[in-house]
Amino acid sequence: MTAMAPSVSSGESSAPAARAVGSDTQHWVEGLRSSSPHFRRTTAELHALLLRVARYELGRRRHALGSIGGPELDDLAQQSASDAMLSILSKLEEFRGASRFTTWAYKFVIFDVSAKVAGHAWRHHRPEEEPAWEQVPDAFAAQPVQSAERREQLTVLSQAINSELTDRQRQVFVAVALNDVSIDVLALKLGSNRNALYKNLFDARRKLRACLAAAGYPLPAEEVSS
Repeated sequence: MTAMAPSVSSGESSAPAARAVGSDTQHWVEGLRSSSPHFRRTTAELHALLLRVARYELGRRRHALGSIGGPELDDLAQQSASDAMLSILSKLEEFRGASRFTTWAYKFVIFDVSAKVAGHAWRHHRPEEEPAWEQVPDAFAAQPVQSAERREQLTVLSQAINSELTDRQRQVFVAVALNDVSIDVLALKLGSNRNALYKNLFDARRKLRACLAAAGYPLPAEEVSS
């Protein structure tokens, strides 16, 4: 990715850098206007840069894409670059020159890649309505534990989930803690954000730990924080 222009203090030494940034901005802003005689060449140039960033970002998120690879992965990069290009052209007048133009433009393709990856994860790993009890983390069952005691713990936990949590806390806890759904995927599905969902998850766990402790199943300190 294009590096940010180095900061300078003042005086004549800042002039070359300022002119370089200004020239770079002028090249993109003027060239991307539909009336520009260089419109096609400039859009092709920018698309190539966006495609390079899209491929890099998809590579970083490769673990979230499952079996996608080869031509399918490249097609996803092409889509992201093209969609980002359309967004940039539609918002060109909003660019105020606070940073390099390419730094501003890269944000669009990075966001588009993130949205596409999260959407793929959502389609292929939907949170279930019911908890996957066989996947309940060991933090809710002290080790070693007898099968009967574990069943009792799970009964207490199930009742607490249904009676003590708000609808949103229950939804987030079941999806993230029990069904192993990515917090980013759930945020996309619910139209929320990571911080809000983490708060729901924290509050849900605190209530459930209290219920387990009241029922005679306190968790060790190191497990409470998990």
